[in-house]
Amino acid sequence: MAYDFDLFVIGAGSGGVRAARFAAGFGARVAVAESRYLGGTCVNVGCVPKKLLVYGAHVADELEQAAGFGWTLEEGHFDWGTLIANKNREIERLNGIYRNLLVNSGVTLLQGHARITGANEVEVEGQRYTAATILIATGGWPQVPDIPGKELAITSNEAFYLKALPRRVLVVGGGYIAVEFAGIFQGLGAATTLLYRGDLFLRGFDGSVRTHLKEELEKRGMDLQFNADIQRIDKLDDGSLKATLKDGRELVADCIFYATGRRPMLDNLGLENTGVELDPRGFIRVDEQFQTTEPSILAIGDVIGRVQLTPVALAEGMAVARRLFKPEQYRPVDYQNIPTAVFSQPPIGTVGLTEEQALAAGHKVQIFESRFRAMKLTLTDIQEKTLMKLVVDAKTDKVLGCHMVGPDAGEIIQGLGIALKAGATKQQFDETIGVHPTAAEEFVTMRTVTR
Repeated sequence: MAYDFDLFVIGAGSGGVRAARFAAGFGARVAVAESRYLGGTCVNVGCVPKKLLVYGAHVADELEQAAGFGWTLEEGHFDWGTLIANKNREIERLNGIYRNLLVNSGVTLLQGHARITGANEVEVEGQRYTAATILIATGGWPQVPDIPGKELAITSNEAFYLKALPRRVLVVGGGYIAVEFAGIFQGLGAATTLLYRGDLFLRGFDGSVRTHLKEELEKRGMDLQFNADIQRIDKLDDGSLKATLKDGRELVADCIFYATGRRPMLDNLGLENTGVELDPRGFIRVDEQFQTTEPSILAIGDVIGRVQLTPVALAEGMAVARRLFKPEQYRPVDYQNIPTAVFSQPPIGTVGLTEEQALAAGHKVQIFESRFRAMKLTLTDIQEKTLMKLVVDAKTDKVLGCHMVGPDAGEIIQGLGIALKAGATKQQFDETIGVHPTAAEEFVTMRTVTR
């Protein structure tokens, strides 16, 4: 059968765009359908605008530290509207870049909602197209628990478009999105409470990292409420919101922000017209080559629920394009030792195994851990501490994990990711000459086993 396209991609986010561009570059006839915004979550309501807001929130720290370096500054004034307008302008610029990347690659761009009507057929705005292969890259969507008053809460989708900075913010959740937005709101001047139903946020991260960040956020005056959950939300006469907790307590805020997980975006996708199956968590079930249970349909990115990070979706998109249209260049995606940053304040950088994961995997480990006050703070009264940690296999001397909480953690951890990918040992770390004076050199000067 002759198809309209060799590959039809549903979703113009990071993974979908990468797969489409490279497939077209390999000579395939490719179409992409997108109903919202080019660039997906990351560019529009995720990594990029979030990082811009994080930069804005960090300015308060710089102003506080300035006096120690001899600067006398007038009292600063922050304008939320200016930050959001500038952010919007940058996102519009990036949308245009994504459009050009697709069009200049020879991809047919269809703006509208795509619905799968058969194993090799997609409908967009009433027009039907056929394709040898359909790739689902529709991403995820934030979800709010089904409680009375849930419509009064916002998620990350709405936070980037608030008309004004709320005076009091209640952030609900214990993952990296909750921690990051709590830092943004507090850094920009809002009285911020972070509420999480568990004992401690950032489940799955190294225990030392979780504890250290908790201590640093408390130093900054953030109200941390653990083992707490909201039962209902009500709007008060003055427009503020009252959160009634399951333990009977009441918290009042001007904004309640939920970051309690993301679901796969499968709304009206037409999967019922195919043999595609979902896993027990509701994500699309795929094999190691991103093949669904329908032979002609593949899926990548957040919609498959593996590692929900933009660079991972990019790698998956590249793998699909190569396997289908340039098999001699195909390499499977390696999910081991993925460097990760959390842009909290202070930020986290991590790669490899946590201490807990290493022990659970049967490794006999040596832990090297250092906490210190950064050189930049020595001329100020700020008492923030940086944490650096290495998890080492005691038998092989191989470095299993690197973890950091402190300024530039995301920048520093990228290089360490290469070292772990290459299988570096602690001896090789020790024999590497440090860059002085930097915080990063601590990773190659830790000599004493902590435990």
